[in-house]
Amino acid sequence: MSAPPARPHVSIRFSAAEISNRVDAMAQELAHQLPADTLVVSVLKGSFVFAADLIRALSRAGADWSMDFITLSSYGSGTETSGHVRIVRDIVDDVRQRDVLLVDDILESGLTLSFAKNLLKERGARRVWVCTLLDKPHKRRAELQADFVGFAAGDDFLVGYGLDWAHRFRGLPYIGVVAKS
Repeated sequence: MSAPPARPHVSIRFSAAEISNRVDAMAQELAHQLPADTLVVSVLKGSFVFAADLIRALSRAGADWSMDFITLSSYGSGTETSGHVRIVRDIVDDVRQRDVLLVDDILESGLTLSFAKNLLKERGARRVWVCTLLDKPHKRRAELQADFVGFAAGDDFLVGYGLDWAHRFRGLPYIGVVAKS
């Protein structure tokens, strides 16, 4: 039996402490700017760690918002979007006449979040805000800007804190860059 491949080195881009502080600050901002009955819709899989920390921070900030999940896919196991977005798992809650906060880990091409925002609007959401932990505006292929952003990110492929590379590295408590071999 052969040994598993060596785990590549991941250099830290945003530490766990930096992320925690930023998520708390974002929650304060959101709690003061959005309506009290806002529905949080987390885009899975990547945003699950960010969304969990954000919903707890919102609670500490006095916002007791309901939450639902949608699973969308445009990447598969690669590192580049295919450009085609498909619904893997749909939300359960009715969004008609509701204010919705769409939460994702990263806004890059904008194709997935643009698809999700348009879908929720078509279903009758009163307003849809986009909240993303990371923003890569120079990679944008769709006309979409996030309303709330944690950090601006460079061009590196990032992993950790829910972000993956072929379904690996999601559990890292920080966001980092996999060393090139």
